[in-house]
Amino acid sequence: MNYYSLNKQAPNASFKDAVIKGLAPDKGLYFPESITPLSDDFFKNMDALSHTEIAFQAIKQFVSPEIPEAILKTIVQETLSFEFPVVQLNDSISTLELFHGPTMAFKDVGARFMARCLGYFNKDNTNEVTVLVATSGDTGGAVANGFLGVKGVNVVILYPSGKVSDIQEKQLTTLGQNITALEVNGTFDDCQAMVKKAFLDETLTSNMQLTSANSINVARWLPQLFYFMFAYKQLYKKYDNIVFSVPSGNFGNVCAGMMAQQLGLPIHHFVASNNKNNVVTEYLKTQLYTPKPSVQTISNAMDVGDPSNFIRIQEIYKNKFDTLKEHVSSFSFSDDETREAMKEIHTQYNYVADPHGAVGYLGSKAYLEAHPNTHCVFLETAHPTKFLDVVEDVIKETQPLPEQIQSVMGKEKVSILISTYEDLKGYLLQ
Repeated sequence: MNYYSLNKQAPNASFKDAVIKGLAPDKGLYFPESITPLSDDFFKNMDALSHTEIAFQAIKQFVSPEIPEAILKTIVQETLSFEFPVVQLNDSISTLELFHGPTMAFKDVGARFMARCLGYFNKDNTNEVTVLVATSGDTGGAVANGFLGVKGVNVVILYPSGKVSDIQEKQLTTLGQNITALEVNGTFDDCQAMVKKAFLDETLTSNMQLTSANSINVARWLPQLFYFMFAYKQLYKKYDNIVFSVPSGNFGNVCAGMMAQQLGLPIHHFVASNNKNNVVTEYLKTQLYTPKPSVQTISNAMDVGDPSNFIRIQEIYKNKFDTLKEHVSSFSFSDDETREAMKEIHTQYNYVADPHGAVGYLGSKAYLEAHPNTHCVFLETAHPTKFLDVVEDVIKETQPLPEQIQSVMGKEKVSILISTYEDLKGYLLQ
C-alpha cells in the first residue's frame, strides 16, 4: 500500500516511509491510496472470528507487503492483549470500554501497534529514530508505555503544564529509559504547533530522524478502527442501526471508525461529541471551518482547537459537505452538562464514567432524540480513575485505584520545563 499527502505536493510513500516520516514533506497528512472493502461474509460471520483475526484482516491491506503476514499477525496479537467489553446501560445505549490496556486509555492500541511496526522497521538500522509527540493527556502515557525499551527509538513527549491530570502526568514522566517528558508552559495547541514546526525544520531533520506518534501518524491512527469492529461483533446479532458516539478532540478516533465503515463495517452513523472546543460542531452548522485557540475543560484530552485529523475525514467523504453530514452529526457540551451526565450515569445505571465518556454519552442521548430506532455506543476512552479529582467530586464516592494506576503513583516525576520552540530545538540538538 502506498500513501499520498493530503496536500498533494509530495511524492507518494510506502507504509514504512509514511510511518517513519510521520508527516509528508509538504506538511500534509498521509492517506492510503486505496481502500478495498472486506467481504460481506466477513461481517456476517464476525462472531466466529477472534479479535486477532478480525484486526489482521482489517489492517493487512494498509501494511502489506512491507511487514510479512506472519510478523503482522504477531504484532496484532501483542497489540490486542487485553479486552474490549461492551457494557449495556439500557435498550438504546451501550458503552465500549477502551481502558483495559496498560495505561488505561484507548490510545494503548495505536501506540502499541506503532511501536511494534517501528521496532520491526528499525531492527537492522544503526540510526536512532526520535519519536516526537504532543499530548493533551492520554497519548503521552500510551506512547511512553508502548515504546518503552524499544531498540533504537527515543521518545520525546511535550505536554501542557498544569493541563493534564495528575495520573496522566505520572504515566508520562516516571518511566525513564528512552522516554523524556518536556513540560510546556502553554496549551496542547502550543505543544502540537512545536511538534509540527520541528518536522519542517531542516536544521533538525538533517541531523536526526524524526517521526510522530500522534494520530497524524498512519500507524497510530489506523489500528483504532479495530475496536469499532470488536464492538459491532458483540452487538450486531442483537441490534440494527448501530451508531457510535465518539468523544472527539483531534478527531483521529472517529476518523478511524469511518475507515472501518469504508472497509464495509455496517455502521449506521457517527456522532462526534465535543466539549466546548467545538470547531467541527460549528462547521456542520455553518460550513465554515474556523480553528480557534483551545479552552481548558474537565475533558482535557479533547481540548483541541484545530483538530489535525479532520482533513482525513473530509477526504473519506470526497470533500462533499452533504455526504459528510449524512454520516456524522456533532454536538457540543459544557463542563456542567458533563458533570450532570456523570451523575446521571452513576445514579441510573450504577456505572462510573470518566468526563470524556460522559461527553460521548451526552452525544448518544442528543442523537437518539431524533433517531430513536438506533442503538448508540459511546466510547469510554479512559478509566475514570485517570480523572480522579473530577470523578470523585461529582459522584461523591471514593474510587479504588486499579493496579496500572497504583504502579505509577509512588514514582517521582521527571520533566524538563520549556516555553518556546527554541527551547525544544535546543534540547533535541544537544
